[in-house]
Amino acid sequence: MKVGTLRRAIGAALVGAALTTSAGALATTLYTQTNDASANEVQIYETGPDGALALSGQVSTGGLGTGGGLGNQGALALSGNRRWLFAVNAGSDDISAFAVTPHGLVLVDRVPAGGSKPISVTTHGDALYALDAGGTGNIAGFRIQANGHLTSIDGSSRPLSSSAAGAAQVGFSPEGDTLVVTEKATSRLSTYTLDDDRLRGPFVSPSSGMTPFGFAFDRRGDLIVSEAAGGKPGAATVSSYDVNDDSGALSAVSASVPTNQSAACWIALARHGRFAYATNTGSGTVTGYGVSRSGELTPLSADGITGYTGGGPTDAASTRAGTTMYVLSPKIGQIVSFHVAADGRLARIGSTAGAPATATGLVVR
Repeated sequence: MKVGTLRRAIGAALVGAALTTSAGALATTLYTQTNDASANEVQIYETGPDGALALSGQVSTGGLGTGGGLGNQGALALSGNRRWLFAVNAGSDDISAFAVTPHGLVLVDRVPAGGSKPISVTTHGDALYALDAGGTGNIAGFRIQANGHLTSIDGSSRPLSSSAAGAAQVGFSPEGDTLVVTEKATSRLSTYTLDDDRLRGPFVSPSSGMTPFGFAFDRRGDLIVSEAAGGKPGAATVSSYDVNDDSGALSAVSASVPTNQSAACWIALARHGRFAYATNTGSGTVTGYGVSRSGELTPLSADGITGYTGGGPTDAASTRAGTTMYVLSPKIGQIVSFHVAADGRLARIGSTAGAPATATGLVVR
């Protein structure tokens, strides 16, 4: 068999395996939001019997988006029990709470975000924290009630490291005792520690690379952060850190490992945290890394290209099994699907239309 024919056959086999895996799995539901300035909505995508993903509906948040990019990760978040979905309304300075029911999403609450221009939310247990990027910037905490309503936690509002931080994401550590915020404009990481609802911080650490953006925690609690390098072509990197849950201090494990791509802005994990993926908005690609038990990052390919999306990929998320990853590409109005192989390689399954150019956030239920 000729080399070209062999490569095509291997590629077809990988995609065929991916489709078989997707079709044989339980139905998957994805959520993103339109961030529309006149009426923000959550979009719902579902897989059908054949494993293909399709837009199945849109539900109003009752709030407003901004109609433009938010420079963020985490515009949507599910509660740990997956009964509640939370969405930021960056244009109306509030947060919407939805009940996740067998018949779809039901809006149950909408509350002020504790600041202006909320762009990111995170949950752990019955706690939710929002990152407010407007004004001088801050984080603010809420209690998730049994009915999905949100009540403000007294004394939970904390500043960022600077009044011009250009923050991108807030996120809980796996144990729920540390909060992390990435700050693009200062190239800093701010951490906050929680002890019996007492929030301390910010404790400020310099980022290993310029323009820290999105992040995720691996299965052992190491922090993995994308670094967009100010959008400089080919200069994006990804770093990992050990997090001291008592002090909030960060220690670099793998410092600024190159993607060899441009504007690495979003991070997603797959295969139970064994692999990390950065979406490169400036290159239309995805860069994959193996994640060791100690949090060390090893590139999966020398050129940094593990998958192609085209059109400025942004948010990414994987299924609970970690065998399928979805990447939002608002610039081309698509969500691109990949099968994640056991060795971390990505095989593109296909793409689904319907996402607006202003879409932000992506979560998989």
